[in-house]
Amino acid sequence: MTEVTLNVQGMSCQHCVKAVEGALSEAGAAGKVDLDSGTVAVKYDESKVKVEALKEAIEEQGYDVV
Repeated sequence: MTEVTLNVQGMSCQHCVKAVEGALSEAGAAGKVDLDSGTVAVKYDESKVKVEALKEAIEEQGYDVV
């Protein structure tokens, strides 16, 4: 498993947490949002999904990965 921490702008509430973590789950990864720091800790299998696809899944929910 590969782990990466992404900086995500625009998250402010539990709805945001569910949207981001749900999008990552659908993309084949496990994510844990930290609203205070504006980060998402992501674990994924690099042989099955690429980090760019995970960033796109978050951005499709209306958040910016920086």
